Amino acid sequence: MKHLLAIFAVIASPAAARTITVTPGGDAQEKLQGALIEAQPGDVVEIAAGRYALTDGLSLDVNRVTVRGAGPGKTILDFKGQLAAGEGLLVTSDDVVLRGFAVEDSKGDGIKSKGADRIVYKDVRVEWTGGPKETNGAYGVYPVESRDVLIDGAVVKGASDAGIYVGQSENIIVRNSAVSGNVAGIEIENSRHADVIHNLAEHNTGGILVFDLPNLPKMGGGDVRIVQNKVTNNDQPNFAPKGNIVASVRMGTGVLVMANDGVEVTENLLEGNATSNVMIVAYRNAFKDAKYNPLPRRIAVHTNKQGRAGFAPQLPGAAQLLAAFGDQLPPVLWDGTGEGIAVADGAVLNMNVALGAAMETAKPAPADLSKVARGPSRAAVVLPTAMEAAAR
Repeated sequence: MKHLLAIFAVIASPAAARTITVTPGGDAQEKLQGALIEAQPGDVVEIAAGRYALTDGLSLDVNRVTVRGAGPGKTILDFKGQLAAGEGLLVTSDDVVLRGFAVEDSKGDGIKSKGADRIVYKDVRVEWTGGPKETNGAYGVYPVESRDVLIDGAVVKGASDAGIYVGQSENIIVRNSAVSGNVAGIEIENSRHADVIHNLAEHNTGGILVFDLPNLPKMGGGDVRIVQNKVTNNDQPNFAPKGNIVASVRMGTGVLVMANDGVEVTENLLEGNATSNVMIVAYRNAFKDAKYNPLPRRIAVHTNKQGRAGFAPQLPGAAQLLAAFGDQLPPVLWDGTGEGIAVADGAVLNMNVALGAAMETAKPAPADLSKVARGPSRAAVVLPTAMEAAAR
């Protein structure tokens, strides 16, 4: 009887997790996509060091798979020869870990995950090696419509929209990452409960953007902490395609908060941003979404190190503004809309632009927002223990 029970236990138990190793050379496209199709829950797809020349995007739709390279400088997925537009890698399954590899020169987004809950991006690099171009892919690291997202140690360069973008998601941590040469470095869009912490955003058009847009399946973004980041020298001319929402981001923007609720900007190094270290504004385009709130609400800016800013603002009447404020604008720019806007470090320039009016109608004047009650600091985002373990 014991013998029969032992046989039954072996038959009934799931197959042991495997490591499927892919090596460079030969038909890289078929080998890599084949491994991603063959993988079963619990498996590791290990991509050995080397450069893999690919002609089409890759996809993964199996839960609980780890895709692991030898490091973002050693395992390189090269999409320069990609024939069709699309992502470099698309993930549509849950509990996936992506770590230790690079995606270069994809026609579309670098690495995209959609509807992928509890996803971990660890030590990945996405780069368009030809430098900033309108024809580069829009997003580098791009999780959307997900719950529980961890991006740790990502490096992104050259995205024509955002280097790291998290959209329509909840429970998010973006940390220890470096973004440069993008239009937007890091974007948190229409998402709730996000920590953007210990990142470097430099030499982008705008460093870190947090905003809500109308007419999307998930709205009501907020409860975002921007903490202990270095947001400096964002001086990249805007190269986004015309009509893209980030095509309106002004070169030299450090942190932009637009139409969001409950955002805390604290303990960051903010300097060298020619338009403003921090901008707090309403959404100003026309919209018909009755559920959408275009105003910023409960925004707290405090305990940051505010360095030089506003020395070459991309604003109407810039020359007159600089003459009035002594060749450098206050580090925080507010359009004058919304409620609960509290700024406890650095002077504030209130542009006094009515909602629906153009920036050319501004009536700029200094503002004191230091006495506005900012409420308690936001709680840190906590992700499942297994996700944190996977990122170690």
